[in-house]
Amino acid sequence: MRLHFTSADLRKINLMAPGTLEEMAFSMRSLRAGPTGGQVRRPGLEQWHRRTRTGAAARAGVLFDLVPREGFLPDFLSQLSDDLDTSVALAAQTPTAQLAADIAQLTGSTHTNHRLRELAEGTSAARQGLAADLRHYFSSCLADLWPQVQAGAAADRALRAETLMRGGVDGLLATLGTRWLWEPPILHIPSSRASDVDVPLCGWGLVLVPSYFGGPALLYRPERPTVLTYPMSAGEPPTGASDALGPLLGRTRAAVLAAIRHPAATTTVAERVGISLPSASQHATILRNAGLITTTRTGSAVLHTLSPLGEALLHGDTATR
Repeated sequence: MRLHFTSADLRKINLMAPGTLEEMAFSMRSLRAGPTGGQVRRPGLEQWHRRTRTGAAARAGVLFDLVPREGFLPDFLSQLSDDLDTSVALAAQTPTAQLAADIAQLTGSTHTNHRLRELAEGTSAARQGLAADLRHYFSSCLADLWPQVQAGAAADRALRAETLMRGGVDGLLATLGTRWLWEPPILHIPSSRASDVDVPLCGWGLVLVPSYFGGPALLYRPERPTVLTYPMSAGEPPTGASDALGPLLGRTRAAVLAAIRHPAATTTVAERVGISLPSASQHATILRNAGLITTTRTGSAVLHTLSPLGEALLHGDTATR
């Protein structure tokens, strides 16, 4: 898949939070594919699979029918709102013609699936059933994990914003995916299903959306910005810092500092270092009080980033001290 940028497109790149409904669809696909079916080994994903996979199809209802293991995902599930109620309401209000067109593209016939057939017809009962199934799937399968998804997304967006500030648009596009290639003005995205697709952005710009469960995925909207969903960064495990800074900070606290090389929530720090959440919080507090990190709150997510002093210490640069 190749995205073709104009100079106008490069001036209209925006970062957005994941859409709740789209993440639900990607999570359903992840359950079907297994925890290693994606390109990124996400912290916490395997544990979520183990406790969620059994019985997920029954709890998902019609969502299970709408999300095949691979291939097309209905566009009406690609709502950009990060609010559950808003996303569900928008999906349930999808015009019947779009419901029918999207469902017709799913692999297999709807003639033998009464739930899809009724939804394609846009009946009131099918719309109410869709809304109920979506809410039930979220509450029973995703609610416990959702704070981690939000924290990961906040950390990823902070990382992309920092990359944009330091490396400009070229730096941002060059680092979105490990196997993606930015050759101005074209972004090459490997995809077995769409390897020969050329997508001109036509001056409308691009919306970048990180995903915990999925990506890459493209939502092309005529005369509106194209939406590119990409796998959010899993961060990097701390390397080396414990040996270098251990005598000064203590090995665990040095590892926590290294784990915040990429902006991270407390939960993510704990997982990267392999310590408990209270321990990660305690070490982060000490590092913040020492001026080595800064902590900000983004909605319900707490995000830690290196301060200039912490970055200098981590990289062995004593010029600023």
